[in-house]
Amino acid sequence: MTDREIVTRITAAGETRRFADIVGRYSSMVYSKSLGVVHREELAAEVTQQTFVKAYEQLVFWRGQEMGPWLVTIAMHTALHILEKEKRRRGQPAETMADSLPDTFDNEREEMIQRMEEAIRQLPEADRELITLHYYQQQKTADIARRTGLSQQNVLVRLHRIREKLREMLNHELH
Repeated sequence: MTDREIVTRITAAGETRRFADIVGRYSSMVYSKSLGVVHREELAAEVTQQTFVKAYEQLVFWRGQEMGPWLVTIAMHTALHILEKEKRRRGQPAETMADSLPDTFDNEREEMIQRMEEAIRQLPEADRELITLHYYQQQKTADIARRTGLSQQNVLVRLHRIREKLREMLNHELH
């Protein structure tokens, strides 16, 4: 069943148990992206849970685009919000904080993620699809080739060119 079919069944037919299919498909991806931002497993698990709660609450507003990037966007905003709350609490005495903010977090990383997401949104639809399938849905190039009708070699070449294009877009923005 496609994401669109699942969402239709949830929103139109009231089959709320179908949301478990969405969670099953995307929870590892959301968790890994969250862990890359918050750098702590327990916090990444919390971000993942909050992401799916927010996604379920906002499901009627989903516009039918790829579900993975939509969920990752929610996760990134959730993770950054949690980190910002922790950062504000840093000024309190250490004994009032459950955990401290990891030293590796910085605003530059947050800004880079946002610039990358914006650059990906500016790509043509076919390029966004390849990026989504490979990086967000973590599909192998052979599977992408079968799904898109491209050869595996062509998928590899196009992914390389898309990465180069993204690099150029980001470098141009920085300078």
